[in-house]
Formats: sequence, C-alpha cells, structure tokens
Amino acid sequence: MRKQKKASRWWAEIEMQVQFFDLDPMQIVWHGNYVKYLEVVRCALLDKLGYNYMEMKNSGFAWPVIDLQLRYVGPAKFGQMLTLRADIVEWENRLKIDYLISDTATGKRLTRASTTQVAVEIASGEMCFVSPPVLFEKLGVKLA
Repeated sequence: MRKQKKASRWWAEIEMQVQFFDLDPMQIVWHGNYVKYLEVVRCALLDKLGYNYMEMKNSGFAWPVIDLQLRYVGPAKFGQMLTLRADIVEWENRLKIDYLISDTATGKRLTRASTTQVAVEIASGEMCFVSPPVLFEKLGVKLA
C-alpha cells in the first residue's frame, strides 16, 4: 500500500479543460505542454501568496527554475477536465513545489512533477544560498 503524502500549508488547485491545440498526432496531450500546465498552477499559487512574478521582481529577486522533474502516469485527452495542484514543500534555501495533475471526474493521477527555483538578486545577478526574508514574510514564517 502506498503511503499518502501530507499536503503542505501552501497550496493552490485549479481545474482546466484539455484544449485541441495541446494535442500531439496521437490525440493525447503532447508531453511538453505539461510544463505549461505546471506554470499555470504555479502562478495561481504565487498569486494566492501575494508573491507573483511582478511582485518578485519588485522585491529585487528573480526565481528561475533550476530543476524540473516530471513523471507521466497516464495520458490526458482532448476535452478532459484536469485538476492541477501545486504544493510548496521547501522554502528555506530554495523554493520547491510538488505538483499533481489528475482527472477531475475520477481523481485518477495522470502526472506528478516538481520544480526547484532559487532566488537570484536582480541587481547583482548573484544566487542566494538562503531564501530572502520576503519569501518567509509571504509564507507567514518567522525567521529564526
């Protein structure tokens, strides 16, 4: 039996319908479009935190994705309703987000993924080895 993963305090979930333009010649979602789906739900999560990309830039930091992992379990098809979920699982030294894409009707898992982002000070171009205080503030986490 598989152990259920505990949900994080910081998450967002959205639903979307698979569009024709996302399909490959086999009539399933082309694998590269899953990265776009992750971005859509990541933006919903960042908006929920009040720290979207413009707010990041205004705080003096860029947060490039430095790692992306995808595990395809089952195909998504034209017209299918998908539930996309993003959970922040690490934030102290980097921003790691886990994702789950599932069939809305059945709850069946279709794709698991994770991204890792690091803070880069825009003015200097230097990577931060500890997440900046603004992230802790947006997450409501007290600095030690």
